[in-house]
Amino acid sequence: MVMRQKRSAFTLVELLVVIAIIGLLVSLLLPAVQAARESSRRTSCFNNLKQVGISMQTYHDVLGQFPPAYVVSPTTNTLMGAPDPTTGDTGPGWGFLAMILPFGEQAPLYNSLNVNLPCWAPANAGPVRTKVAAYVCPSATNVLSTYNVVDSSGNSLATFASANYVGVAGRFSPWQQYFDPATDLSTISVGGATVDGVLYRNSRTRLADITDGTSHTIMVSEKTPYHSESTWVGVVPNGVTCPTLRFATVGCDPASSQVNVHTGPTPGETPPVIKPPSQPLANTDEVWSNHPEGANVLFCDGSVKFILDTVDNLTWSYYGTRAAGDISRDGT
Repeated sequence: MVMRQKRSAFTLVELLVVIAIIGLLVSLLLPAVQAARESSRRTSCFNNLKQVGISMQTYHDVLGQFPPAYVVSPTTNTLMGAPDPTTGDTGPGWGFLAMILPFGEQAPLYNSLNVNLPCWAPANAGPVRTKVAAYVCPSATNVLSTYNVVDSSGNSLATFASANYVGVAGRFSPWQQYFDPATDLSTISVGGATVDGVLYRNSRTRLADITDGTSHTIMVSEKTPYHSESTWVGVVPNGVTCPTLRFATVGCDPASSQVNVHTGPTPGETPPVIKPPSQPLANTDEVWSNHPEGANVLFCDGSVKFILDTVDNLTWSYYGTRAAGDISRDGT
């Protein structure tokens, strides 16, 4: 006679205890896993900025200056469109990331663009929707391949590929730096404040112009669609840059904020406010990233640093200037 051994099974209490232990282990491990993933994404974002820096330096080597944040025609004509009544922007509007495409292994994409036409021209409608992996930070959230550039009434003006890197215009809002683009920009003043950064509309900045020191002057920073959209393509006159609903209280700015930001303060604010990276009340023309505690930025010497959101306000402001004669303090 074969005796069968009775199987023992988990009781309900034992099963609940096992589930509780597994849940506890997951809750302990999940933050570590998320931190490891963010570290990897941040490193990838860092490397993207390094590549942008190499392309910017190569552009400078070839042409003797860094590209402008975006370019507009010095004369009004039918092809380039009437000037934006708020900013004076016209075509062609191409941004600096578009200009450095040939120097970053993207010559085929650049060659598909007709840069003699405005960036929003129908002939460019296909290429300007192309996602460039090197211009996308993996940590950025709410990233779609493209977005619609709209005017203040919500009418679509163009569809551009998204990007997460923008030029730094200096301390003052890029869209407030009104000037005649046909003039020598180094002498332009806005409300008594000189245009003082490296990348702004029609800028022609050379390394020799950066007397504050290339290792202390930022030319490119991060920007995320979690806050507001940005692109590698360029600027469309009469376009606006609006924040997402969670930041709606800061309001919309002109379209140049899609390729250009500043380090503050904004002229006309009372009292003047400087907002280091990723501040809750940051405007669309200020630096925002989805990294915890700060943002990656590219300096003019090609180095990339992570700037904490606790950086000293004046240090952050003067990181945006090329020749203010400031004494930089360590805010990294």
